[in-house]
Amino acid sequence: MGNAQEEDEVTLFEKEMKEFWIQLKISYGTEQSNQTSALTDLCKETVEALSEKWSKKLKEEDLMIDKIQEYKNEILQQGKYIAEKEEQLTEIKSKLNQEEEQQQNLTDIIQELKEELMKKMEIKSSKNKAAKEKVEQVSKITTLFKEHLALEMRRIHDEQLQFIFRHIDHKDPDKPYMCTLSINEQGDYEVISCTPPLDCIAELQLKLRETNNFSAFVANIRKAFTALSYKQSA
Repeated sequence: MGNAQEEDEVTLFEKEMKEFWIQLKISYGTEQSNQTSALTDLCKETVEALSEKWSKKLKEEDLMIDKIQEYKNEILQQGKYIAEKEEQLTEIKSKLNQEEEQQQNLTDIIQELKEELMKKMEIKSSKNKAAKEKVEQVSKITTLFKEHLALEMRRIHDEQLQFIFRHIDHKDPDKPYMCTLSINEQGDYEVISCTPPLDCIAELQLKLRETNNFSAFVANIRKAFTALSYKQSA
């Protein structure tokens, strides 16, 4: 009977041990399940928070990329604008340089014209002075010619001088023989007309220009008229 009682106690102990393990497993399983569920919820919340955080960050980065692209486009437009303005500035500088060159050329031309005009004025002044001297020379000898050679001098058509010779034709002492003289643009004596015509007038004009001896010219004209008168009377 004692053996039977010991067996019952062993059996009861084993039963109690089994129940203990069962309860332990159940208890551990429940706790593990609760922990797993808590971890799952925590992980889910963490993932959602991280997703939201990275989503926001990605949106900010997208906005930043858009802003950078906008800045790039603006810089590109500014670069094009600057390039256009530089091209326009280059054209303006080129035009200004051309205008300055043209102005300088015009200034040079004006200076050349001034110098040329001054030279012409000097030449004209010199010619006028020479012409005045020649007129004065003629005026001085007018009286002498008139008194001794029966020569009359008249100023006609501005600077033209007309010489009227008389006492040439012995048959008609008052018959006039005329020669008209002027000073040309070159400042030289020039015979305008001769009445009656003399064949030697060109030669006498050339000699007057070479020697500038006006008295000799007038005397030679008178001699030529006298010779022509004798020739016509013969």
